[in-house]
Amino acid sequence: MSLPLTPAELDAKDTGTTLIIDVRGPGEYAAGHVPGALNLPLDSLPQLLDEVRAAAARRELIVVCAAGMRSSTACAQLAAAGIEARSLDGGTDAWRAAGLPVETAALPERNVWAMDRQVRFTAGSLVLVGLAGSLVTPWAALLSAGIAGGLVYSGVSNTCGMAVMLGKLPFNRPQPAALAPVREALQNA
Repeated sequence: MSLPLTPAELDAKDTGTTLIIDVRGPGEYAAGHVPGALNLPLDSLPQLLDEVRAAAARRELIVVCAAGMRSSTACAQLAAAGIEARSLDGGTDAWRAAGLPVETAALPERNVWAMDRQVRFTAGSLVLVGLAGSLVTPWAALLSAGIAGGLVYSGVSNTCGMAVMLGKLPFNRPQPAALAPVREALQNA
C-alpha cells in the first residue's frame, strides 16, 4: 500500500491527473469536503469497484475521509482488488487544519447531520437514559458507564464503533439513485 499524502502534497497535485474519492457518508460529505472530491461512501465502494478500477487506470486515485481511518480501510479494499490508491493523512480534519478550502454540497432529498454530531447526540442521549434509569434501578447506570468506556476507547484507538453502527442506518446510506451521478463521474474521469 502506498504512503499517505499530507494535505500540502494533495493540494499541490494537478487536479487533471488525480481523482479524489471521499468515502464518508453523504451528510459528512455535504458539510465540507476537499474541492473536486466525489462522494462514494465506503459501504458503496464494492458496488462501483469496476468504475473505480477504470478511473484509477486513467488518473491517480486519492481516498479521503474525516480523519484517515475509513480512507485507509478503503485503500486496503482497493489494494486487495488490485487498484492502487493513496489516502489523505488525517483526512478532511487535517485538510481544514492546514487552512485549505472545503466545498459544501446540498442534500436536496434530506437533511442528515454530520456523523460526529450524530455520535455526540446518541452518546449523550444514552448517558442521560442510563442516569435517569439509575433512579429506578442502579443497574441502569451500567449503560452510562458502557458509553463512557466506549468514548474513551474511541479516543485512544482513533476508531468509533458508534459511528460505524450509525453509518448503517438508512438515512446515513446513499439512496440507490444517488450512486448514478458518481458512476457517471467515474466513467468520465
